[in-house]
Amino acid sequence: MTPHTITTTLFDHVADPADAIAHFRGRLGFEADVSDVQAALADGEPFVLIDTRNDAAWTQGHVPGAVHLPRRDIGARAASIVAVGTPVVVYCWGPGCNGATRAALEFATLGYPVKEMIGGFEYWVREGFAFDTAEGLAQRVPDGLTNVAPDGLVGPAAGVGPAASVTAIDHGITCAC
Repeated sequence: MTPHTITTTLFDHVADPADAIAHFRGRLGFEADVSDVQAALADGEPFVLIDTRNDAAWTQGHVPGAVHLPRRDIGARAASIVAVGTPVVVYCWGPGCNGATRAALEFATLGYPVKEMIGGFEYWVREGFAFDTAEGLAQRVPDGLTNVAPDGLVGPAAGVGPAASVTAIDHGITCAC
């Protein structure tokens, strides 16, 4: 019996390892996920988190400690809010929105070191992190598709942080990266 050759298009065009290293290292220079931003905030890393959404979205909820600077106002107001040269991380609604990408470009053209928080506010909430609202601090049960429950892939998904008053059963398949 002769070995069967499998033909696939997935790796017909693949970067060599050196190019892949440059590409992925480059992406990490431009992006941070919500868990990394949350950890950096908790550790007191020196940067300013900028919410670039409109007033209505900000009022509905935002990351605690974030500064509200809608994208349309960055060029005119950034320097009066954040000293030029200060590292900034920008976010918008979520992965279906490129507002944070546009905001990051504006900050970069103004001379700021900048990263985009991929996932945006949507994934901040879905990860189960606390957020500010007009009524005060709020928090939702972590989404089983985005966050591993404290005791593994199945079991109670207890709340985290200061607003941890929520519990639920989470039987989702999740990423533990």
